[in-house]
Amino acid sequence: MSAAVAGAISPSWLELREDADADARAAGLLDPLRAHLAGRAARPLVVRDLGCGTGSMARWLAGRLPGPQHWVLYDHDPALLALAAARLPARSADGSAVTAEAHRRDITRLRAADLADTSLMTASALLDLLTGPEVAALAEACAGAGVAALLALTVVGRVELAPADPLDALIAEAFDAHQRRSRGAPVPVTLPRTTSRKLGPDAVDAAAEAFARAGMAVHRRPSPWRLGPAQAALAAEWLRGWVRYAVEQRPALAAPAGPYLRRRLRQCAAGELRAVVGHEDLLALPAGG
Repeated sequence: MSAAVAGAISPSWLELREDADADARAAGLLDPLRAHLAGRAARPLVVRDLGCGTGSMARWLAGRLPGPQHWVLYDHDPALLALAAARLPARSADGSAVTAEAHRRDITRLRAADLADTSLMTASALLDLLTGPEVAALAEACAGAGVAALLALTVVGRVELAPADPLDALIAEAFDAHQRRSRGAPVPVTLPRTTSRKLGPDAVDAAAEAFARAGMAVHRRPSPWRLGPAQAALAAEWLRGWVRYAVEQRPALAAPAGPYLRRRLRQCAAGELRAVVGHEDLLALPAGG
């Protein structure tokens, strides 16, 4: 479940998903990212984290990159920004200092000039909230400033549940349609309302095309959540959101969805349900990087 369907983004939800996010992130993208960053002039890395939440990306990534780092954190919620800044790792992979500053702003207005001092743009569970023009503008900003982008955990519209249920496909189809609706509030970063459709599960493909069109080299890796008995609490909360938004999109599903959700939650509680929730990570590197 992406931040798009989590309702008012709460620290408890972000904490519930943090371990699954960390396990899912595509660590294989770090080698080309490190190689690119190593080729830059010797100065502290400046990392801009869009929709930082409680700072889980910084906690995962800062200790995997060497050298001094300065993180610029963006989110819509001052409380989340404060948590992210307070829980930032103190040291990078080689023991260098890691510092941060926090901002509330509309990230769709970031342009190349705003990224002049930036080494890396990063985000988790964000791309599916954006429209096509917003993703294109982000790609152009990164390309214009020569900034790498690591965009993680974007939903791709693939869900596998075991044991299977005849209603799985209908719920999945309705949920994906909901993900493509126009954007309202709340959202996990300061974004404008728009009547344009969000990209939803089409976001990674659209982003890959936009970054490639802007002249950047694109690397993609799957990053699925794999939820079993050890992740039962997360699986249950994800199921509630998945079904809720499917029914919001297709009210005709309301009658069968209630018993379906109760069955699935019983299976979660009994340790009988396993879910693979598809996400994908994307790394875009400037030309020559």
